[in-house]
Formats: sequence, C-alpha cells, structure tokens
Amino acid sequence: MIVALDGSVLFVAQPSLQRDLSATLAQVQWTSTAYLLAVASLLVLAGRLGDRYGHTRLLLTGSLGFGAASLGIAVAPSVGWVIALRAVQGVFGALLQPATLALLRQVYPPDRLGLPVALRTSAIGVAAAAGPLLGGFLVAQFGWRSVFVVNVPIALLIGLFCLAARVPEDTAVRTSSRRPETGGGLLLAAALALLVNALAEVELHGWADRRTVGGLLCSAAVAAVLVRHERRGRDPLVPAAVARSVPVTASMAMLLFTASGLFGALFVSTYFLQYALGLAPLDSALRALPMTALMIVGAPVAARLLRVLGARSTALGGTLLVVLGIGWLAGTDSTTGPVAMGAAFAVLGAGYATVMVTATGTVVGDAPPGYAGVVGGLKQTAVNIGPVLGIAVAAGLLPAAGAGQAERWEGAMGPALLVLAATAAVALVPAALLPGARRRTGPPPGDADRGRPETAAPCLTSPSEV
Repeated sequence: MIVALDGSVLFVAQPSLQRDLSATLAQVQWTSTAYLLAVASLLVLAGRLGDRYGHTRLLLTGSLGFGAASLGIAVAPSVGWVIALRAVQGVFGALLQPATLALLRQVYPPDRLGLPVALRTSAIGVAAAAGPLLGGFLVAQFGWRSVFVVNVPIALLIGLFCLAARVPEDTAVRTSSRRPETGGGLLLAAALALLVNALAEVELHGWADRRTVGGLLCSAAVAAVLVRHERRGRDPLVPAAVARSVPVTASMAMLLFTASGLFGALFVSTYFLQYALGLAPLDSALRALPMTALMIVGAPVAARLLRVLGARSTALGGTLLVVLGIGWLAGTDSTTGPVAMGAAFAVLGAGYATVMVTATGTVVGDAPPGYAGVVGGLKQTAVNIGPVLGIAVAAGLLPAAGAGQAERWEGAMGPALLVLAATAAVALVPAALLPGARRRTGPPPGDADRGRPETAAPCLTSPSEV
C-alpha cells in the first residue's frame, strides 16, 4: 500500500512542488521517471537477492530505506535533490515488492493463496483511491512536502512488523554457498532502464523521434547480450526452472498487455474528461471511481472464481472484461452521462482485479521452490512496464494537449481506445495457456485442514504495487 499510496498522492503534489522549487515541467516529470527507472530495472535482481539472503530482511531494508528517502525528499532544498532522492526511493521500492509476494508463498500453501492475494489487490485499490483525496488535503493544509512525510510512520510500522513476524524460511536456494551472479542483474537493469526511458519519452517526442528509436534499439541490443550471458552463466539471474514455467511466463505476458490497455485507457480518458469535457481534476477522478470500487470488491470474488474455475477460465473472463470496458469507453462521447461512463469504468475495474488476482496467485503458487523472489520480481516488472507501454501507445495516437481542442480530443479518443482494447486483447493468448481447474479427488476444500484458520500472518499482506 505504501508504494501505491505514494504514487497516487505525488500526482496531486507535483504542481505545488513545481511552484515552490521553481522547477520546469521536464524536471517535474523526472520526479516520476527517476523513480520508475530505478524500481523497474531492479525488481528482478531484488527478488533474486531475497531468494538468497531472506525476504523478510529485504522487506525490512526496503521499508526503512523507503521511509528515509521520503524524509529526505520532504526536506529537499531543490528539485535536483528531489529527483535524486526519488531514484533512491525507487531502489528501496524495488526491494519491497518482490519480497511481499515471496513471503505470501512462504506463509500460505498454493491452494490457499487466493484469499491473501485478493486482500493484497483490494488493499492496493484502497490506497490508489485514497491517494488523490489524501494528497489534496495534505497539499492544501500543509504543502507538498507533507505527502512524503506520511510515508515515514508507515515505513516504520512495516519495519516493526518485519521484526516481530516469524516466517518459515525457504532454504531451497540459500543453502547454496554460491552468491548471486550480478552480471546478469546489471544487464537486465540497463536493458529495462533504457526501455522505460524510451517509452516515457514517447509522450514528448513521438515514436519516430531518433531519441525514441535509439533508446529502443539500445535496449534491444543490451537484451540480446543479456540472453547470451544468461545461457552461458552457471547461476543465471532467471533460473531455467523459472524460464521454462509456462504458467509463470504466461501470467507475466497477460499482466503486461492488460496493464498496457488499462493504464493507456486511463491516460486517454483523463485527458478527454479534462480537455474535451472541461472537468476539474477531482471531478474527472470521481468519474473513474467505480473502477477502484470494483477492484476492491471484485478481488475476493475473483479469488473464489480462481479456486472453483481454475486459472485459465478466470483469466480469460477477466481479460474479456478489460477489453469490454475499454471498448465501452471508446463508444462514449461528450453526450454520455456519468452513470454510463461510470459503468464502463466499473467493468474495467472488475476485469483488471480478476486478472491481477489470477496472475498473482498463479505466479506465486507455481514458482519453483526457492525462486519465489525472482518470480515476484518478474511479475512486478510486468506490472510496472505495462502502464508505460500503454501510455506510450496512447500518446502516439492523441493530439497535443491544449485548450480549445475539445473536438479534436473527442474525435481521437474513440480510435485510440480501440487500439488499446486490441492491445489488451493480446492477453487472451497467454491467458489460454494457463492451467485449467484441478480435479479434486480428496475431501471437500477445508476438510483436510479442519481446525486450521483460513488466514494467517495478516501483517504480511503486501504494502506495495505500481
């Protein structure tokens, strides 16, 4: 929750930050980009380190470091310091996210992961919804620095939970005396950083700009070197057992494309509501609030469906809802009322919650023993890169933002959203590769574990997601 909350309140605080520090628009953008580059490029390496040295230790380090970086940003004297400390915050944010998923795997057996994963998804939805409201109140009352101060007590609380919790350790990998090989981690970090930076610049320069093309080509070149390095290495960053797991790779591909469609649609819809309809930022956020509400409510329902129907059917249904929701938004215009638009957002939220619960439960549950951290890092990487890709696709299809262009925005929104719906529909292919419902030959669910509580260690519910 701390990462989701931090990301959502920052958008509200950025205009005030820009005025207070006399920053340019490009510098303000880098307060988000610096964090994204750091977290996206280090997630897999952080998961690998957790597998080797212990996920509770990584979660403790990540939470305390995240809080310390937040405190530093709150007292930063210039925008340059804010950008640098946001990158530091991203490094510790990368330690947080794979650790939480790996700890769920260590605490819960695979057949009972649905409920904790659903609670995790609901908590993220609550944080994302509360962020703009909390950020607006804090900025209005205490200034932009207060939104970073809020992270400090939350980070300390997570640290205390880590110290108090007793989690059974997964020693399948850490019994080896061999340290994780860092060459692959550095290559992966470089490839992802180049990719994210190139995609983030599409909004400013377009797809055909030499900086965008050059960044994508450099990322591909580093990725090719990484593949060669991984094949020859004795202890690769992504072990062969993980790379060969169809449920894991299919879940990550599904998350990548659905996240691209969802966040690209949110990008388009937000600009449409503000530029074409002239709504205030808070009013436009309220139009999309049903999406968050259905994510919160729909996650436990998705967990139940996952247990009854299996991953394949649940994932296909969730992906279809995402596609339907984006397509519904594509058919709206300036005459569409808030109820109809809210219903479209609700369908989108229900679908994405279903995809998230299914993919997360499958990834964590099917992770080979000892590799829950690296699998969690790969999953979080897909969740982080997907939105960047979706926004890049959307930005290349929309007119330049500006006043007096309502007609152009209304005409461009429908085609852009249809392209994003097609992007999300690509996720149907990996969704079809997930395992189906398992046949039960033993006693009904719960009988074999009579007397065992349905949930355990609630303090380990993840505080993170991008």
